[in-house]
Amino acid sequence: MDPIPLTRPCVRTDAAPPRGYPPTVTATSALTGFLGTSSTARSLDLTGHSLPSGPPGLRLAMSELTAPAQAYRLALARRRLRSAPPAPGPGSLVIDVPGWGAPESLTAPLRGYLRSLGYDARGWGFGRNRGDVRGDVRRLERHVVSQADQHGPVSLVGWSLGGVIVREVARRRPDLTSQVVTFGSPIVGGTAHTVGARVTGQPASRQLEVYVERRDRERPITVPVTVILSRRDGVVSWLSCLDHHSPLAEHVEVRSTHLGMVLDPDVWLTIAQRLARG
Repeated sequence: MDPIPLTRPCVRTDAAPPRGYPPTVTATSALTGFLGTSSTARSLDLTGHSLPSGPPGLRLAMSELTAPAQAYRLALARRRLRSAPPAPGPGSLVIDVPGWGAPESLTAPLRGYLRSLGYDARGWGFGRNRGDVRGDVRRLERHVVSQADQHGPVSLVGWSLGGVIVREVARRRPDLTSQVVTFGSPIVGGTAHTVGARVTGQPASRQLEVYVERRDRERPITVPVTVILSRRDGVVSWLSCLDHHSPLAEHVEVRSTHLGMVLDPDVWLTIAQRLARG
């Protein structure tokens, strides 16, 4: 089942935390969503949303300390996760890329879940993501070419900076990419609207922001793109996750911290649902 559409668009600033859901969401459904026994994921309309204005505030950043709690939601969501549609074909190949600084093993549970649905889910094969975006794009592109020769078009999944990498590969090789799914990935502005901006500095962030904007405007991604984001993200501004250029982009909002997305059952189920479309 696809995520429930929003009843109305909301405009919020980066600094403001989420203040609840539309009136159609009851206290009971909010509680079951919090526990993981029901979905809190919902489609997001881009109408009325402003552009990002910088990294998330300190309060959101501190909320990342609650990320381990997602493991409990994941355990309680087992029945719901088993209801996901199976892979559209035997051994459908999926390659996932971790976020900046994260080891490949961090997304192993997600790959295990996708394998249980019939996918040939694999890591990208390069270990820890060390932040060399241009080099990683070239390496992953060569890897996708090699795998597509054997298996046909590949589905690409990326968390955070990993999503930036898979998007660029899909942009370069739409003939070999069946679809892209990103979660918590800064699509607008590179690092300019993430906590990484405090490390790279304003000039470097601005330079990357201009480059990314030009790439998206002049050469939009033409394969289906699913963007998973959260207003509770304390690392990446949720507004910077919005894809305003890809013609086949769809957005799904979840209630998760940035680090918690790796184990969020709504993220897992959304990925499974979108991959099942083939």
